[in-house]
Amino acid sequence: MQEAQVHTGFKKYLMLTRPHTLTASFVPVFVGTASVLLFADIRWGMFFLMLIATILIQSATNMFNEYYDFKRGLDSHESVGIAGAIVRNGMSPRLVLTIALIFYGIAAVIGIIITINSSWWILVIGAVSMAVGYLYTGGPVPISWTPFGEIFAGVFMGTVIIMITFFIHTGTLHVFPLLMSIPPAITIGLLNMANNIRDRKKDKESGRKTYVILVGKPIAVMTAAVLLIFSYVFLIYITFFTSMGSLFLLLPLLSIPLAMKTIMLMKKGDTPPELIPAMASMGKLNTIMGLLLTIGLIIYGITGI
Repeated sequence: MQEAQVHTGFKKYLMLTRPHTLTASFVPVFVGTASVLLFADIRWGMFFLMLIATILIQSATNMFNEYYDFKRGLDSHESVGIAGAIVRNGMSPRLVLTIALIFYGIAAVIGIIITINSSWWILVIGAVSMAVGYLYTGGPVPISWTPFGEIFAGVFMGTVIIMITFFIHTGTLHVFPLLMSIPPAITIGLLNMANNIRDRKKDKESGRKTYVILVGKPIAVMTAAVLLIFSYVFLIYITFFTSMGSLFLLLPLLSIPLAMKTIMLMKKGDTPPELIPAMASMGKLNTIMGLLLTIGLIIYGITGI
């Protein structure tokens, strides 16, 4: 059995943000910003504000998860990965919650600045997104305890962020960034699913009803494989069968070997320690696939071909 790692000093605060999940915050901002190039100039000030805000919200969401998992008795000294920092690293639950609220407060201020420079709708949508981030593990019926956790994660951290990012640069909405948001939304949702596959036994004992628990690990892994295949086929379809396509949008296909490796790791692993590599691989896939899509969009936007 792999021993849970204990962190001290600054590192325990850094690990509290769960760095491997933060790709779910910056990849959508990159994709949304790169999508702008076909329609308008990038507003770099807005780009950096949006990037900071999304990282803060994702970090705070992870801290809420840490806090409420501890309060519900889900984390123990045997917890694997970087969850369970309160019980392992001796962090005060109140401090964890306080840091999360401070992060939310700073993100809210940034959101107001973005709103002043774009539209009041951004404030409304941003507030809803922050509420979802809290309710993911907080509230009487946490979203993470339901079969819809992956969907909420993909839609709000993927599609919504990409559409907001596109809007604050252009002042309009368009179907193109919506279509480009589909692959990142899928990989972000699957990052969540990889976590749920790892924790399925403990989650079932606690009473959670996640998608993984309802359908079982084999079907969950098959679902992940089908969704990844769909992502690649979708980009091929956009490239060759729509007027919005470009060969540069096929760059994410270079991540197919990593996608295959990730599915094999998910299929092979059984215990939480054995599934940690699968989670790490899914995080890498989300990052690499998202960055390849970003590069493709930048080249497409600059060349127009």
